[in-house]
Amino acid sequence: MPLSLPPSASNPALPGLHRATCKSAAIAANQRRGREERGGVERSSRFGAIPGRAPVPADPFPVARWEARSGTSRGTRQIHRSPAPGALSVPAAQSVHVTGTGGGVLPPAGGAAAAAAGAALLRACAQRGVAGRPSAAMEARAAGCGLLSVAGTEVRAGRREPCVLGLERRAGRYGVVIRSQEKENSDPDYIPINSRFKCVQGCKVRIQGEQAPERLFEIPDEERCLGFLSEVQSIQEAHLKASLPEPKDSAIWHQVEKSLTGLSPGALGFEDDFNTLGLEEKRNMQNHHTGSRREPPPPPVAQNKQFHREREGASRDQPKVTNTMRKMFLPNTQSGQREGLIKHVLAKREKAYINLHNFRFFVGTWNVNGQSPDSFLGPWLVYDVEPPDFYCIGFQELDLSTEAFFYLDSTKEQEWLSAVERSLHPKAKYKKVQMVRLVGMMLLIFAKKDHLSNIREIVTESVGTGVMGKMGNKGGVAIRFMFYNTTFCVVNSHLAAHVEDFERRNQDYKDICARMSFLIPSSDCLSELNIMKHDVVIWLGDLNYRLCLLDASEVKTLISKNELKKLLTYDQLNIQRTQKKAFADFMEGDIKFIPTYKYDSKTDRWDSSGKCRVPAWCDRILWRGGDVSQLRYCSHMDLKTSDHKPVSALFRIGVKVVDEQKYRKLFEDIVRIMDRMENDFLPSLELSRREFEFENVKFRQLQKQKFQITNNGQVTCHFSFIPKLNDNHYCKPWLRAEPCEGYLEPDESAEISLDVYVSKDSVTLLNSGEDKIEDILVLHLDRGKDYFLTISGTYLPSCFGTSLEALCRMKRPIREVPVTKLIDLEEDSFLEKEKSILQMGSQDSEEASEVPLQVPKEIWLLVDHLFKHALHQEDLFQTPGMQEELEQIIDCLDTSIPETIPGSNHSVAEALLIFLEALPEPVICYELYQRCLEGSHSSRLCRQMILQLPSCHRNVFRYLMSFLRELLKYSEDNNISAPMIAALFSSLLLRPPPNLMARQTQQDRQRAINFLYSFLLSGDEE
Repeated sequence: MPLSLPPSASNPALPGLHRATCKSAAIAANQRRGREERGGVERSSRFGAIPGRAPVPADPFPVARWEARSGTSRGTRQIHRSPAPGALSVPAAQSVHVTGTGGGVLPPAGGAAAAAAGAALLRACAQRGVAGRPSAAMEARAAGCGLLSVAGTEVRAGRREPCVLGLERRAGRYGVVIRSQEKENSDPDYIPINSRFKCVQGCKVRIQGEQAPERLFEIPDEERCLGFLSEVQSIQEAHLKASLPEPKDSAIWHQVEKSLTGLSPGALGFEDDFNTLGLEEKRNMQNHHTGSRREPPPPPVAQNKQFHREREGASRDQPKVTNTMRKMFLPNTQSGQREGLIKHVLAKREKAYINLHNFRFFVGTWNVNGQSPDSFLGPWLVYDVEPPDFYCIGFQELDLSTEAFFYLDSTKEQEWLSAVERSLHPKAKYKKVQMVRLVGMMLLIFAKKDHLSNIREIVTESVGTGVMGKMGNKGGVAIRFMFYNTTFCVVNSHLAAHVEDFERRNQDYKDICARMSFLIPSSDCLSELNIMKHDVVIWLGDLNYRLCLLDASEVKTLISKNELKKLLTYDQLNIQRTQKKAFADFMEGDIKFIPTYKYDSKTDRWDSSGKCRVPAWCDRILWRGGDVSQLRYCSHMDLKTSDHKPVSALFRIGVKVVDEQKYRKLFEDIVRIMDRMENDFLPSLELSRREFEFENVKFRQLQKQKFQITNNGQVTCHFSFIPKLNDNHYCKPWLRAEPCEGYLEPDESAEISLDVYVSKDSVTLLNSGEDKIEDILVLHLDRGKDYFLTISGTYLPSCFGTSLEALCRMKRPIREVPVTKLIDLEEDSFLEKEKSILQMGSQDSEEASEVPLQVPKEIWLLVDHLFKHALHQEDLFQTPGMQEELEQIIDCLDTSIPETIPGSNHSVAEALLIFLEALPEPVICYELYQRCLEGSHSSRLCRQMILQLPSCHRNVFRYLMSFLRELLKYSEDNNISAPMIAALFSSLLLRPPPNLMARQTQQDRQRAINFLYSFLLSGDEE
């Protein structure tokens, strides 16, 4: 088939509550006066900033302490009154979630009427446009019940029903009463407050009883909501205390009472669930204050038996560690703002309470060239007399098969894992800590069994830097963990090959650093950790840097004369590190061994093949971090399995171990100082700028703008970007702030980068005009105000991410098409596709007046270039293109119809793959995905599926298959095979619908490959 452009064709009051309310109001008034003297505070609507309008300054929300007493229990909460008139702030709805059974009659209304509260509730609901808001009758009923009842709405299956929540005492026990407006004549539900009662306050407040399904409520009046929930908490605390058995030993009872007094709501079932908090809760939630003599949290180290014995032997009058304090500092709990600050200060001053203990780390790397283990690995892994504490072992090219290339299982993984386990040092017992593999890269970490209890927060990650930045033939895998108080990150990478491609290797290194991040499951931090945010980083692997000498005989002569120092001056890695283009912050030991690449397999002879590769130190081990000493660095010539020789290094690393007594003393000092500082000072920030404009944003082209924030207050502060109300993320998908949270000491500054990057996931909405480069970021300061950053800009549409139907109707480059026309084209394209799939016949004469192209001109230009110039290109579709060239190709297709495509063949090939991946609807439409899988066993059924595609999709599919079959005729030159092409293109042409993407099984992927494979073996005859 010729590959030229085809021609066109067509209740009673509870004690203590009134007292607390009066005190709350008095404190609020005092604090309001104090803040008004200091000046206004910037706020915005609680429901997100208004686009296109700057935030309106307003007086601050006054902060008041709510004290609720019941027995010996005592707690504090923060209450906010409405802002000053003219502010954009609207009271945010609190929600209450209730679970329980039973019914009863609400007691007669008692206490003074509070009609203003009901009116405020109606106004708030009206401003929000809440469906099913409380009626006037419900307001009156709530007001008549006093502060112990609150009006709200119950959310059931998306509906909102007005209701009143109250407190009632039955048979000597209090409970929550719920009366619905829609069921005014029926008995209200009654939920007893007992040990199994739970109330979770977030953006919605949820209550759960003993034997009942959950029910969800919203309470717009925040102050009444907090007062009501505070009384519920007090009742439950009193109930729990009364239910404790009276001990015989009064001293023991004193300790129980003391611990109970310090319990937080979370310890009593009254939980602070930060995952469900709304914007106002995230802004305003405060933890309960405790005295400076409270017990410090256990240091971040696994408790052993000795630690328990030390605690049991402590003096009786020493404060006990409550469950609340333990929970605050244990991983995976959302502790309050104050506890986060304490942790930050403790980390800053860790030198005051840690000691360094030395441990030995063995680090090894070996490119095994797809071979299976054929010998004992002891000469490599048992090189030292003394056994190491840790083994960090990396392999590259573990499996070179096509199946492994596309993420399928590999039998080589178990073969090499077993070989390593058999060859570890015999003088110690080891246990595997973790393993991670991406295609041919595998990383193993073993530790002595005695150390396992002190290892935690283990996370693995992988990044492919092959074609489209995903294919895992090149890239890196990593394991991060914490050992005692030191964090480690071990990276095993295989970078781009070939002597001349050192810039591509540099780019691979930068991509791995930029894209590899670790989300710590037990961490309460908002941002993920990248590679460099660890105390010790060890980077090993086949880095593939060569020598800048092309004469193999000259290099071998210098090696034979042992002139290694002279050779190392030509080493590309050393040159790139000196120029700070890659691995600039890493260290490497002196190399005193001969190059480890390339040998004839099973021998010690240099490469004798026709290519006669120049020897090079491809296999390297580098590190960064303090308290790291390299004891040795060598190769192991005895192992001849591969064309590479294994390399190993032995390190002595100082690990931070906590001194319990010093830690305890520092903690108490910090708490004492913080108690004093928090009462006197509020945090404050100064921003260097608040408006950012990004001009001419393009697909896959990163733009950055930076600004500086400075802590101009007198206390340590915590800042974070938080979502606007009703949003799940703090920004749109094309925007990112780095860092998105952190701590600042007084007078300390931090630089924040705002990155705009349009990927395949956001390009379609921007192309169609449904989204714009507009956003507002909320920079939140704990215990302080919010700062609003305005993001704006212009976006240049791209043919990448535009539908095939729309592109077939564009005779001109997309940048020359008006935006309104682009929207019309997309709408017409959708209708055309629907008609084609439903076989509703041809278009009418008006629609057919402009005959569309058979295939988009962009696809034809890319394929035609590859057909003319790349049929013999080695490793086509396997070697990634250069980023700069890809940007040029995308710009070229968006702005012109070029005679030739710029860039290398590899860049043009990857541009074609990126184009297919970015299509909003794949070449084989989502509607036919499941049927294509079901018919993949039959070539006849496969061809029937293609006949059902819309015309432009069918034409593109046949055009691509014709080109790929032509490409396979030169497989000896281009190193392409039919299974590899089928696996690669099936992931682009036959993609599962978005709702099935996460559920795609390995069997589904294999059936998609089989579907495409049948078209590569034979033509698509109709």
